[in-house]
Amino acid sequence: MNKIAGALIGAALSLVPGFLVGQENPRALSDGWFTLFNGKDLTGWRGYRSEQVGNGWKAEDGVLTVKDGASDLVTVAEFQDFELRLDWRISKGGNSGIFYRVRLDANEASESGPEYQLLDNATEKHPEYTAAALYDLVAPLEDRTWSVGEWNEARIIVRGWSIQHWLNGHKVIDVDLASPYGKELIKNSRFKQLPEFATALRGHIALQYHGSEVSFRNIRIRELK
Repeated sequence: MNKIAGALIGAALSLVPGFLVGQENPRALSDGWFTLFNGKDLTGWRGYRSEQVGNGWKAEDGVLTVKDGASDLVTVAEFQDFELRLDWRISKGGNSGIFYRVRLDANEASESGPEYQLLDNATEKHPEYTAAALYDLVAPLEDRTWSVGEWNEARIIVRGWSIQHWLNGHKVIDVDLASPYGKELIKNSRFKQLPEFATALRGHIALQYHGSEVSFRNIRIRELK
């Protein structure tokens, strides 16, 4: 490699966010954003318990959908502090979720990474399990979902263990799981017996298959300094 080529490669790598170096890099968009789904195939994704993607996940016309039996879908790349945005559409009676800071050495993604709940709210009476909830920990301030079958926009902001969940342009969760209050929430939840839950400062994004049809599009992420 000549000096000019080496300099060009070095300059290009200096523009890649730290959480993407050495990974199967998402495609750059603009203003620091990277797409996690190219709209055509599952490049950049894997199964939770396998490097292969489960057969139930399909990419077509810019939409990622799971209909049948499959494992959770997990990014190859890991992320530290980030802002994640995506559109999601749930089926009638559907249940799914978005996990973040997920480790791959647990039995399930839910054992290490907190969850942004995706749900048809008509099926759930417990607020801490409804759409955009920090699952089993914090209920959203209000129900901002659109009708079942319509697209909703999720936005997740994570700095350290300070977490915000947004739904259709409205902030509905704002909590720090590393604070005394946050630790008390975990202590009083189903995660109290999981010492690795919400401890990793870096991890994968996972899309859950929970027996229901759910679709995603416009999946994008940016690193936060």
